[in-house]
Amino acid sequence: MPDIRQRVQEDQGVLKRIQNFVPGFRGYRKREDLRDADRMLRSQIAQELGKVRKALEDSRSLVAGGWNSRELELMGGVIAQLKKVEGKVLHAETGYSGFVADIEVKEDEIYRLYDHDANMLDMLNDMHSSVDNIRSSLISREGAQAQNDILQMRTLINNFEMQFERRLKLITGTEV
Repeated sequence: MPDIRQRVQEDQGVLKRIQNFVPGFRGYRKREDLRDADRMLRSQIAQELGKVRKALEDSRSLVAGGWNSRELELMGGVIAQLKKVEGKVLHAETGYSGFVADIEVKEDEIYRLYDHDANMLDMLNDMHSSVDNIRSSLISREGAQAQNDILQMRTLINNFEMQFERRLKLITGTEV
């Protein structure tokens, strides 16, 4: 995935270039671009979480035939957990937020946010692989393996959520 910071910089229009040139506007414009990049990246992450959730929902139908209710119960819990995390990501605070904001994220902190987000992208790749494992074990009706795979997905979601919570602490200035 290309670096969104670079993409925002490349997509600057004439007005943005003028604002970068005029003293006093340059820093503000740069922070606004960082804010936009932060919002775009979080939106993309939420979309990917939605794809993982949809794939899990589709896989759940493999269990709905009634061959084992334990897998169905586990899948329902994991899907609910994923929906919650997806909502958190989608509706979280947006990086730097202007001159008069309750929460102001400094420019260097935005870059630390990107590091958190990059880690979350890696975690999303692991979730996609985990869905494939779940689907495979459900198709082959390997109940014990399916349960292990579903529990592994739960662990991946928990780790993702903890990473996102650390990100929120960075935004609010409560990270230790």
